[in-house]
Amino acid sequence: AVPRTRILATGGASHNKEILQVLSDVFNAPVYTIDTANSACLGSAYRAIHGLVAETNVSLADVVKLAPEPRLAVTPTAGAEEV
Repeated sequence: AVPRTRILATGGASHNKEILQVLSDVFNAPVYTIDTANSACLGSAYRAIHGLVAETNVSLADVVKLAPEPRLAVTPTAGAEEV
């Protein structure tokens, strides 16, 4: 089974609930946020670590196990997929 789609929003717009709701309704998927400053830098650092341990067959999922857990911000509005 394919896992259900979810959106991870970061950056300044992730603090605007209205923008997050539009994303959720358009893609019919829940939107999660992470309370982390400089999230792009953090993501780059995780990818760099993953590259350093690539020879050991460690998955990216294992590398980011200690990352902050995303928090559910909004869910699709009922009936939005019909619009």
